[in-house]
Amino acid sequence: MAAAFSWIRAEPMGIRVLPADCWIDPARPVDTALVTHGHADHARGGHGTTIATPETLAIMKLRYFTDEGAIPVAYGETHRLPGDVMATYLPAGHVLGSAQILLEHAGERVIVTGDYKRRPDPTCPPFEVTACDVFVTEATFGLPVFRHPPIAEEMAKLLSARDANPDRCVLVGAYALGKAQRVIAELRAAGYREPIYLHGALEKMCRLYEEHGVDLGDLQLVADQPKGALSGQIVLCPPSALTDRWSRRLPEPVTAMASGWMRVRQRARQKMIELPLVISDHADWDELTRTIEEVNPQQTWITHGREDALLRWCQLHQRKARALALVGYEDEDD
Repeated sequence: MAAAFSWIRAEPMGIRVLPADCWIDPARPVDTALVTHGHADHARGGHGTTIATPETLAIMKLRYFTDEGAIPVAYGETHRLPGDVMATYLPAGHVLGSAQILLEHAGERVIVTGDYKRRPDPTCPPFEVTACDVFVTEATFGLPVFRHPPIAEEMAKLLSARDANPDRCVLVGAYALGKAQRVIAELRAAGYREPIYLHGALEKMCRLYEEHGVDLGDLQLVADQPKGALSGQIVLCPPSALTDRWSRRLPEPVTAMASGWMRVRQRARQKMIELPLVISDHADWDELTRTIEEVNPQQTWITHGREDALLRWCQLHQRKARALALVGYEDEDD
């Protein structure tokens, strides 16, 4: 009799599903890849077959110019893999198209979450708690110090900075996939109806979100505005552009950064951020531990991030757990 869960194996380049001869979020091209979401440390081009949500496949086509061998699987839909393995894609609440993948084989259920968050997000469906035997969780913010504030508070800080500096603009660094669109959507939810101005590198992804039904309101390009004409406005750019020559065309910008890492004051100081906004697309410590309790798996496997603290929490709560030695996963997309 085969050992429990022997059909799924964590290897350095990703999680391998042996009877189906496929990988989940592999770090290099493979014949068949099940992809949880579109960030570059999870989604890569060059696979023979890529199985993902339609939104993730659209993001991969835009970012990595790949759509050959694409098989779309909608939320709640089950795809039969070789070797009598069933794969069901469930919302992860991380970014547009992000999914947990429920794998069922030999009477056992394994969920690979990819990245996820538990906070409401107007740009994607919420995380769906689903029972399983093995729960594979990230641990990006897997330390008790990381407790994200309500996003309404961070939006209030952003709008207050804008109102207090009518002769300047507020320049928000936000990653191009997920964070930028969430900041825009949360500003709209807070009642901000004025145009929001974009660095050109953010435009295509914002338009893709709109094509998939996410209303972002009036978006305009900085490049289309007269130099120095954006006083009192909110401008979004990639983090790398905060101190780039591009920003010199803006009226004395208040530099802001939207990231869960802004909880760490030293990071904000190192990046010379005047207005740190603690806005994360990952679960914080309380959400990680609460999710494990709600899913209540027989085993918890912990991937990229601060594995040690979450592993210790599981041990203290009499939960069987192990840390996986995966490579190629970064935390800079937050």
